[in-house]
Amino acid sequence: MKYIRGFGFFWWDFIVGDSIVLAVGTVATILAAFLLAHSGVSPAAQVILPAAVLVTLAAALAKRWS
Repeated sequence: MKYIRGFGFFWWDFIVGDSIVLAVGTVATILAAFLLAHSGVSPAAQVILPAAVLVTLAAALAKRWS
C-alpha cells in the first residue's frame, strides 16, 4: 500500500506541482481545443489555444502575486 500511495503522490506532484491553477487551466485548454477541433471549427481551436494559454498563465501569476 505504501508504494501505491507514493506513486499517487509522485503523479500529483508531477502534474500539479506548485500551481493547481496551471494544472486545471492546461487540462481545460486542451479539452476545449480538442472539442472545437473535432466539432468542425478547427480555425477557432487554433485561435482559442494560444489565448487560453495566456489567460491561464495570467491567472496563475495573479494568484501567485496576491
